[in-house]
Amino acid sequence: MAANILLVEDEPAIQELIAFNLTQAGHHVLRASTAEAAMVLVKNALPDLILLDWMLPGASGVEIARKLRGDERTRQIPIIMLTARSEEQDKVQGLEAGADDYITKPFSPREMLARIKAVLRRRAPQMTDDAVEVKGLRLDPATHRVQGNGDTIDLGPTEFRLLHFFMTHAERVHSRTQLLDQVWGDHIFVEERTVDVHIRRLRSALEATGHDALIQTVRGTGYRFSAQG
Repeated sequence: MAANILLVEDEPAIQELIAFNLTQAGHHVLRASTAEAAMVLVKNALPDLILLDWMLPGASGVEIARKLRGDERTRQIPIIMLTARSEEQDKVQGLEAGADDYITKPFSPREMLARIKAVLRRRAPQMTDDAVEVKGLRLDPATHRVQGNGDTIDLGPTEFRLLHFFMTHAERVHSRTQLLDQVWGDHIFVEERTVDVHIRRLRSALEATGHDALIQTVRGTGYRFSAQG
């Protein structure tokens, strides 16, 4: 599935090569050459993943990673560090700063794409094409189909994204604000009650197969997708 990837790399040739391969793989690429430019882009809209070079003008990638991890809004963005440093101590420093993975230059485009897929599967499973199934409810992002006990369930695009996010983050309670950020997109100005409208539509669509009970209202907090009663 296409992801919005922020590439932070100050060497033009390397930036161009990486961006080309990411685009060829179907991802949307945002580019920054400095720490300052990267933070401006993140402030405007949250990317799905950040490829972050260690050595940057203005501030190091490690400093940026620490800053992102220290802010509640950006804490969950997956980060992969890009660096020519291969010493174990350097890798440990990058991971301790909050990076999810570490790629040592030079690296092949194939390795980079494989690591991006692995990190997204672990940190942002709603960004992958992996089918997910809970108690007979099956959602396949690749074919955009939803089935309940083998029967087809018709969902609108927003309800599909909402269900996909719920199913890939089962048993966790999400506030309306969190759902707006994750499903509608960060900095998309939609009223919180819009979430309730789409939750009702989603439950209505799942009612025929008895899966509407999987979406639970947590009073005073938000919603949870749970296979437990």
